[in-house]
Amino acid sequence: MPRAHRRAAEGAGLAGDRVVAAGSVARLLVAAAARALRGDDCGDLGQSSPLSRLVTAAEPVRRAAAARAAARIALTVEQTAEVDAERVARWLVDQYPRRRYPGVVLGSPHAAAVHLAVALGVPWLPAGFEMTAHWTHGAVGHPCAALDHGAALGARILAGNPDLHVRQVHCPASRGALAGATVSLIARWRVLPKAYARFLADRVAPGGPLLLVRDGRTWPVLDEGRGHSFQLGSPCSGLDPVDFHPDAHALRQVLRSAGADGTRWAPPGVTAAGEQAEHGVEATFADSARGWAGRHGRRLHEVCYPHPGALSAAVADLYRHWLRRAGKTGDRLVVECGRLLDPWQVVRAGLVPYWCENATRRSVEQAEWWLAGSAPFSSVDVLPESPGMRSPALAGLPQWLAVAAFGRRRRALDRIAARGYPVATVPTRRATEVLRNQPYDLPVPPPLAAAEALAALRSGGAPLGLAVT
Repeated sequence: MPRAHRRAAEGAGLAGDRVVAAGSVARLLVAAAARALRGDDCGDLGQSSPLSRLVTAAEPVRRAAAARAAARIALTVEQTAEVDAERVARWLVDQYPRRRYPGVVLGSPHAAAVHLAVALGVPWLPAGFEMTAHWTHGAVGHPCAALDHGAALGARILAGNPDLHVRQVHCPASRGALAGATVSLIARWRVLPKAYARFLADRVAPGGPLLLVRDGRTWPVLDEGRGHSFQLGSPCSGLDPVDFHPDAHALRQVLRSAGADGTRWAPPGVTAAGEQAEHGVEATFADSARGWAGRHGRRLHEVCYPHPGALSAAVADLYRHWLRRAGKTGDRLVVECGRLLDPWQVVRAGLVPYWCENATRRSVEQAEWWLAGSAPFSSVDVLPESPGMRSPALAGLPQWLAVAAFGRRRRALDRIAARGYPVATVPTRRATEVLRNQPYDLPVPPPLAAAEALAALRSGGAPLGLAVT
């Protein structure tokens, strides 16, 4: 009996919460969306890291501590063979309250997609999930060795999960020293998981639409057609592919910050210069979801964004209109970042949410451009997520302060989040603590209709590059 069938028959395989990387954005977004649909905030998400006590320690000490902490929770080589993607899918859908929903949002991990889902009163489900696995005796500056190790791990995962594509990302600019202690593997479903299909059939109202949100960014990739692909660097780093060339000044800064030796940096070749980046959605997944929708009398709509700021801006504009139509001001903005977010507190306080994917200059600039072209906000609260490491692509605190300065009366940069930036870290619940101090603005507006939301995204998002079908 094939391993996948034997494991399903025996009910074995690792639990979903053990497989999905603890710090991954998709995992957090499901947790936040499920809480919001229950009327709960994110006050229980994330605890203060022991690394926060090492802010003043020497960088080698911080790097070593971070690597040890990452290795403790990463999958072992043996455990990668016990990954069961179907069990992961069941774990994800089981987090949502058991009731009927008017639709569902699926796709790439983006907090604005979750805010959209909460406004619609529907769940958000990812089209993939991230794993981290041990790399004993690994080295940040040896990408070819990372490829060899990751390809072997990918083969073990794929042996039991043929419906996955495993994208390995080796990015010292976004992972720092962790890129030498663990490998990052993003598993993307090629088809709609059975658990998702059951969830859609049982928990989504007849005729309820499916909204598929897709990250349209591209990146050079090595893919030899075995179900595992390798990506050196990432658009999430705030750098460009050329910055990972051996002669690039940015690469030397990145490797120095990660405590790595760049003398042996030899990038593997690429087979596609413009392949979809790690958070893209597999074309066959989209086809599978569309086919399921057609067979069950549903409609699948796609929203593709060229960069994260485009979707953040379009959803922020949508929230402002939604709030104002309900008689609220829509003039109070919260700029979230990374894992510092709380969809329920946003709705409870009647705030407009704008999400920065991370603390890179590029991400913060997108927020600045949107604010510059928007009607003024009376208050702007900014929650900068510290990445826990230094990078030449990071925004400085003055740039974050410039975002807050768009507020006419209130301009607030969270001091706790900014303290020790960029090497200190704060948990997700810090965003909840800040937003709990915002005045209540109840009742919550009636849920948006999907047709209305799509029309607004189509008209308001077109100048931003959003493609809505």
